[in-house]
Amino acid sequence: MATEPITVHAIINGEKIKTEKTIQRENPTHPEEIVGYAPNNTKEETIQAIDAAFNAFKSGAWSDVNERIDRMKRAIQKLKDATDEIAELLSREHGKALYDAKGEIAISIMWMEFACDHVKKVVTPEMKEHENGKTIITFDPIGVVSAITPWNYPISLSTIKIAPALLTGNTMVLKPSPFAPLAVSRVTELIADEFPPGVLNLVNGGAEVGIELTSNPKVAKIAFTGGTNTAKHIMKAASETIKKMTLELGGNDAAIVLEDFDVNDERALRRMVISNFLTAGQICMIAKRVYVHRSIYDAFVEKYIEAANKWIRVGDPFHPDVTIGPVNNKNQVEYVKSLIEDAKNKGAKVIPLGKVLHPELMDNGYFLQPTLVLGADYHDPIVVEEQFGPTVPILPFDDEEQVIELHNESIYGLTSSVWGEEEHAIRVARRIEAGTTMINTAAVQGLDVRFPFGGVKQSGVGREYGEEGLKSYTETHVINIPKSLELPYIPE
Repeated sequence: MATEPITVHAIINGEKIKTEKTIQRENPTHPEEIVGYAPNNTKEETIQAIDAAFNAFKSGAWSDVNERIDRMKRAIQKLKDATDEIAELLSREHGKALYDAKGEIAISIMWMEFACDHVKKVVTPEMKEHENGKTIITFDPIGVVSAITPWNYPISLSTIKIAPALLTGNTMVLKPSPFAPLAVSRVTELIADEFPPGVLNLVNGGAEVGIELTSNPKVAKIAFTGGTNTAKHIMKAASETIKKMTLELGGNDAAIVLEDFDVNDERALRRMVISNFLTAGQICMIAKRVYVHRSIYDAFVEKYIEAANKWIRVGDPFHPDVTIGPVNNKNQVEYVKSLIEDAKNKGAKVIPLGKVLHPELMDNGYFLQPTLVLGADYHDPIVVEEQFGPTVPILPFDDEEQVIELHNESIYGLTSSVWGEEEHAIRVARRIEAGTTMINTAAVQGLDVRFPFGGVKQSGVGREYGEEGLKSYTETHVINIPKSLELPYIPE
């Protein structure tokens, strides 16, 4: 459904800023089609956006939390009203199936509404009276927040930062990924229009923009979702001024299938397949490696393939029967192919899954038919690296000690899942090193925005979602009022 390319603009101090240079975004289904253009902002424009956010924060003109909630609720309604239009744009520029794009917007709205409902509780000062006097604890905004977001879930991974930052009284400069800048720019514009100029600013661009957003002394906090290697550079850039940080990074999330898992449970197997291949496997919290107890391994693989072949339908993201569209970009396609080829060359068996509904698109677009990899070694790249694409290895294990060791030896620890009898699965889950572990489900299916989300080890710093995610955009200020102003242990 080719349409005329759209153009989105930077937003600096409430004004749309046109730029000479632009970022061109193609349609991953039809790469010859240009979906639209985003600005390729300069370092100087980025500084202007930071200054606008800094001045808006210092003005204190919108310091009332009730006003902030009202403004955000109006923005949410505008997003609801524009869901179909934005979902279509997201699907065209990203490649995800239309139902998936609408689901991303629904998750974003769910979180924004939770944040509106809970922010007053989070920022309300606490008064404590005690034997030594009184103590007041306030939860104040931090200042200017730089938000840098990825291409895989561009809207939800931006609103997960925008909502808590603005509701707790901060200002923000947002930089989306050049691989999916269009729909998120539309969403950002809807929100920015409901707030005073300078409160929410938007820039696009490459390395020089990112460096300024992470090193500028007027930036007080960085909120980043993306790769672990990029985060290492961000931490170095931010170290000069000791910025606050929330980092949600890479993951190589494992699913552990215990011997008491029911291999005839079709609904559970469908949840497993979805947890491997939703959004063509391009989700940080998706199950990227599956360990199955050897006693049920053969039966599990047989039933898994049956479930995958029922659910996976590859093709045009706008077709109502399609569950998986193309991969977002050519580089990612080549990377996933290289992992699959490496596994083949080492003797693994690669099994194509599902149905290709539109074979005429496969060679032209950035498509990969989902695959199952059997017989890989525990330490092959396809197992230990984050594939971020539509392939998954399934490996046998012999006992719990072995599989827990295999899970925990990873440098990552974002999410995980354990599948089996509930109490047994919980016992195993308690020994897993991860920010979130789900029981008998995984990935987005097990996400609950009411509770904190984030990683351990090299999968991140801090937490998003839940009241903890809101509080991460505040500074705790303690005011002590002692009963006695004299210190009894100082001699007269």
